This record gives sequence, structure tokens and C-alpha cells, in this order.
Amino acid sequence: MEAYNLTGTFEFLLLGLSEDPELQPILFALFLLIYLFTVLGNVLIILAISSDSNLHTPMYFFLYNLSLSDIGFSSTTVLKLMINMQTHNKSITYAACLTQVSFFFLFGCIDNLLLAVMAYDRWVAICHPLHYQVLLNPRLCRCLIIVSFCISLMDSQVHCLIVSQLKFCTHMSIPHFFCDVPELLKLACSDTSISNIVRFLLTIILGFLPVSGIIYSYYKIISSIVRVPSLLGKYKAFSTCGSHLSVVCLFYGTGIGVYLSSTVSSSSRESIVASVMYTMVVPMMNPFIYSLRNRDIKKALQK
Repeated sequence: MEAYNLTGTFEFLLLGLSEDPELQPILFALFLLIYLFTVLGNVLIILAISSDSNLHTPMYFFLYNLSLSDIGFSSTTVLKLMINMQTHNKSITYAACLTQVSFFFLFGCIDNLLLAVMAYDRWVAICHPLHYQVLLNPRLCRCLIIVSFCISLMDSQVHCLIVSQLKFCTHMSIPHFFCDVPELLKLACSDTSISNIVRFLLTIILGFLPVSGIIYSYYKIISSIVRVPSLLGKYKAFSTCGSHLSVVCLFYGTGIGVYLSSTVSSSSRESIVASVMYTMVVPMMNPFIYSLRNRDIKKALQK
């Protein structure tokens, strides 16, 4: 079968979550609610931090950017899924697929790096409280956000370049609800060994380093908390990073689930279910975790 490069006139078919027409209205309503809760929750976090001067600190500055990223991350996949379900049209153009890949890795990588930066923020706040304002000054905070964005942009463009170099045959159906790069690599008729190596290296670098930073930060935090003499002091110290730790476990737990399910099982069904958690549920849960466990956010929302 002859392989060929795609242009903007060709289309993929996103098979989605289910072929059952009776389930489509239920799934559409469910995903619409999830998306609305995601946008509303993150927008409330953004407004609360913007309007309350007491929240103009490094921790909430990073949370502000995390909420912006979560809105973009969820919108990248959920909006196209809902449009296809409502119009009963599963097609996505080649250009739109490349765009989706680019934004998916951009916002996903930003989330990944921001969680590492926020772990560093909690480490400084708990282990070096007297030097907190000096070590995490506004200029450094802005630089950390800019560097995170630039690294994420590079990562997204590399993945976009990987997809753009692939050659496809006549089978254009993607057994997923968005343009997932591993599924696109499976559809390619050309050799994908170099692409897989590049993706593996990016995953190691942009996955291992932030996770290592988070683990090291919490090792230092726990070591510092253990030395606190009173139980009340230990509780107060740990409560300042409880929300972040919950988000870290949710983000990386579902992310690891996606790759384990795609590696262990040959069926794409398990991978799709894990991807729903990763792309929809996690961005929705983040603002609720921070608002429910954070007194300052609660007061700002009440105001």
C-alpha cells in the first residue's frame, strides 16, 4: 500500500469513546458539565487571586498560571470532542490535528513544570521561611513562568514536527477522542523508530527531571516537618503543602495510568478511560482541591 504525506485537505476520523448512539447525549451532557465546572472553577481561582491583594504571593502567582494552563489543557481536547458529538461528525482536518497536538503538549508540559516549580516554592516556604521573599522574588517568579512556557513550547513544536513528518496510508481512523501522538504513530506507514526515540528522550527529560525535583523538595519538606517539636506545628507546616501534594498525586497518577494502560494492554479502551481522567477530571479537580483545602482562597472567594 502506497504511503503519502498529508496536507490540510485530508482528514482523520476520531472514533471517540463510544459508537452507541444512545450513549451520545448522556456523554455529551457529562462532558459539558465537566468542562463548565473546569472553566468556572479555574476562572474563580484566577479572579480571587487577581482581586485579593493578600494573595499576591509567589504561591498564588504560580496557582494563577496553573489555572490558566488547566483551562487551555481541557479546552484543547474537550471542545472538539463535544463538537463532534453534537454534529455527529467525527472528522478532524490534518491541520486541526497538528494544532491539537501542539496545544495538548504545550499546556500539558506547562502543568508538569508548574507543579515542580510549586514544589520548590513550598520547600522554600517551609524550610527557609525567613528567606522566602528574597529567594522567590517577583523577578525570579516571572522568569520561572517564562522558562516553563519556553520549554513547553519547544516540547509541543517537537511533537508537532514528529507528526508532520509521518506518512499515512488510506486507514485514517484514530481510536481515540483526540489526536494522540502514540495512536498517530501506529497509523503511520513510514518508519517511526526515530520518532519513538525522540519521544522517549523527551519523556525522560521533561518527565524525570520535574518529578525528581518534586520528590527532592518533599523529601526536604518532610525532613523539616519531622524536626518540628509540636503536633500543631507539624500540622500547620504540612497543611501549607497538602493541596499541592494532592494535585501532584492526581496529575501524575492519571498520567502514569495513561502510559501504563497503553503499554500493558493492546486495547485502546483502557487508554481512553485513563485519558479522560488525565485530560478532563484533573483540570476540573484542581480548583476544588485548592479552594476546599485553602482558607485564604475561601476568604477571597467569599469576598
